[in-house]
Amino acid sequence: MHRGLKWLAVFTTFGMLLILLGGALVTKTDSGMGCGRSWPLCEGQLIPKVITKELVIELAHRVISGAVGIMVVALSLWSWKSIGHIRETKFLSAISFLFLLAQGLIGAAAVLWGQSDFVLALHFGISLISFASVFMLTLLIFEIDTKFKAEELIVDKRMKFHIVGIISYCFIVVYTGALVRHTESSLVCTGWPTCVNGSFALPYNLNQWIQMGHRTIAGLIFIWVTYAAYLAIKHYKHQKVLYWGWITAFALVFLQVLAGAFIIFSRQNLFIALSHALFIACFFGVMSYLLLLTSRSKQNAARLNQSDSPNQNTLSAK
Repeated sequence: MHRGLKWLAVFTTFGMLLILLGGALVTKTDSGMGCGRSWPLCEGQLIPKVITKELVIELAHRVISGAVGIMVVALSLWSWKSIGHIRETKFLSAISFLFLLAQGLIGAAAVLWGQSDFVLALHFGISLISFASVFMLTLLIFEIDTKFKAEELIVDKRMKFHIVGIISYCFIVVYTGALVRHTESSLVCTGWPTCVNGSFALPYNLNQWIQMGHRTIAGLIFIWVTYAAYLAIKHYKHQKVLYWGWITAFALVFLQVLAGAFIIFSRQNLFIALSHALFIACFFGVMSYLLLLTSRSKQNAARLNQSDSPNQNTLSAK
């Protein structure tokens, strides 16, 4: 595989992570209106006269998003040409660009016309899909030059259920987490895991319900991933990609829960808050690749059944 394509894929993947973290930084620092009601310029100017911290954060996020957008287009076209024979390539190329475009349009609409918190919470989920598409495209590019062949994997129905179920449920976790940020509900509860230390009383306002709802949903996905990882360790030691994929997924979701707790203990330390977004992005990327392996496993099982059928017919004749 061309070395330049590999480097472009790696840089684009890291660029997509920067966009995710930049969006979280904009929200955490209330910099969404740092450039006023103006897009793509700041205050209608290329270089504003008054420079504020919020303006720098918002403008930097826009510049990075634009530059990475160009890289995504280049990666999509180059991948389409070089590895278009791999069945997922064209789909991932299109999805990575379309969802990045949707992400930018939602951000622009929020600046120009404003959006409710419940609509803005969708922004991070759309960004995750775009990042995961680029990440999987990168893995496909590197996969060609390795001994590993994903087409050889067979995933049973139980594991398929957990992979599809967890990645679908992950969108609920992501949406509620984004809703916590956009509604400024991060610190409405002073304790963890309960809302108030030592108290099991029910939340008494909308912000506390949003916060505790997200914690409950995140706790359930932690339990689910723990169980699925246990199954992978027990039954998939011979399939190293699935084995280590689930171990990595468990480690990331554990760090995600830990970071969520430390956001409360640290009174919303910015570094911890950004790491919270980073862990969920990496977790979603890993789960997306496991989903890709699952989609290939269906075809592998069909081919295996076809190859076994002549032998079965022979045995029946005997």
